[in-house]
This record gives sequence, C-alpha cells and structure tokens, in this order.
Amino acid sequence: MNRNVIVVIVLVVLVLLTAVQAIQLSSLKTSISTGKVSVGSAPSPSGGSAASNIQDLPSMVGGC
Repeated sequence: MNRNVIVVIVLVVLVLLTAVQAIQLSSLKTSISTGKVSVGSAPSPSGGSAASNIQDLPSMVGGC
C-alpha cells in the first residue's frame, strides 16, 4: 500500500472517532441540561464517605 493512502485512512478514522465523541458529548450535555442525569458521590473503596476520608489524609502520608 502507498504511504499516502495509509495516512489518509488513519486521518479518516480519527475524524470519524472525533465526530462520534462530539455526538456523545452533545447528547450528554442535553441529558444534563434536561435533568436526566443525576450526579452523586460514589462510595470509596474502604467503605467510608469521601468527606471522612479527607479528614484522614494527614495519617495517610507515606503511602502506609
């Protein structure tokens, strides 16, 4: 295959992926503005809430 053909194919794929992501972003924006998406906090892996984990940060220094 010619090198220029490969470059064109790669560029077309990237443009198509960009278009798909733009459509998804627009859909997400519409869902958020109409209130179909609820935003909440996910529980932390240790089972505590994020607010209580922030208070424990000074004791977590050093990765222990």
